[in-house]
Amino acid sequence: MNAPGPAATQVPAEQVFDWLDVEAEKRATAGLARKLRPRAPREDELDLAGNDYLGLAKDKRVAGAAAAAALRWGAGATGSRLVTGSTELHAELEHELARFTGAQAALVFSSGFTANLGAVTALSGSESAIVTDKYIHASLIEGCRLSRADVAAVAHSDLKAMSHALSTRRKTRALVVTDSVFSVDGDLAPLPELAMVCRENGAALLIDDAHGFGVLGEGGRGAVHAAGLSAAPDVVTTITLSKALGAQGGAVLGPRRVIRHLVDTARSFIFDTALAPSSAAAALAALSTLRAEPELATRVQDTAMNLAMQLKAAGFTVSTPAAAVISVQAPSADAAVAWAATCAEQGIRVGCFRPPSVPDGISRLRLTARADLTESDVERAVKVITESAPRGASS
Repeated sequence: MNAPGPAATQVPAEQVFDWLDVEAEKRATAGLARKLRPRAPREDELDLAGNDYLGLAKDKRVAGAAAAAALRWGAGATGSRLVTGSTELHAELEHELARFTGAQAALVFSSGFTANLGAVTALSGSESAIVTDKYIHASLIEGCRLSRADVAAVAHSDLKAMSHALSTRRKTRALVVTDSVFSVDGDLAPLPELAMVCRENGAALLIDDAHGFGVLGEGGRGAVHAAGLSAAPDVVTTITLSKALGAQGGAVLGPRRVIRHLVDTARSFIFDTALAPSSAAAALAALSTLRAEPELATRVQDTAMNLAMQLKAAGFTVSTPAAAVISVQAPSADAAVAWAATCAEQGIRVGCFRPPSVPDGISRLRLTARADLTESDVERAVKVITESAPRGASS
């Protein structure tokens, strides 16, 4: 038998993962260690960390629909969509999502992450070029990595850079990938102008509307609908059902031939167990509620702006929300963690974003508004955030 080479040195079994301890120590030193913090139900806690934008996750109509579907269909879908996982609820949800947004067709996935993976990989490939905004969500980034396409990431919301990357590409087919509302600072991509750049350069446009759907556009139909692009033949939209609709799952919306192509080729659709029927039923009930109460979308936008303005008045560096997401800059990663923990101790749960989750390297608290927050809720949140702020967080 040949002796092991330099890369095949014999290591005792108990040491093969020693390198994980080294990496963990690096993260801890940089203040980037993460912990799971199971939460208990607390009636007195104000949640500004989750993405339940319309306050529907605990709505009795939504939760009741999920419970009824679980009793009728079972706890899970039992298989992939192409085997046993497609129920009448999935088909109805796809029909209603397409009708609500104005898209030709829709396809439901088990999560927003798998919807983005499936859409990006199935609509690109080794014969394609992908051009992305550098601030896109991690699920889109993973899709690009798996796509086998030539991938270029350009400066955030820079139309000239996008146009240059498209016009100098080496492949004929091209796909531009962007968020509508970016998940860290909550700013809005210039969608109409971006669509024009794509058309000038023969590229398709894929928009992740996870943070715009249910909040922006007429009655919450989304940022893509507001930009007049939801029925466009060259635009594909992805959404999640776990934010504004308070449920679980994701979907791709777009031209019928795109949806047919995804059914045949999107591996995160074909080989994944389908969305649980209870989640499909919850999303349907939430969509019906939004249709009946379109003011929910306006209310969450107003609440987000109110919260941001009060925090700015308190001296913090705060993003101007295009939808429901607000960021408040922290002086360091450690300070952001401690700040969020102190807020939680006082009954205000806020998000804490640090590198590598934030592309600009700036640590911050990430707050999300909800349609069911009252003025007193906002005042309480501002008071706690202000009083618990670390040194250097405000001017």
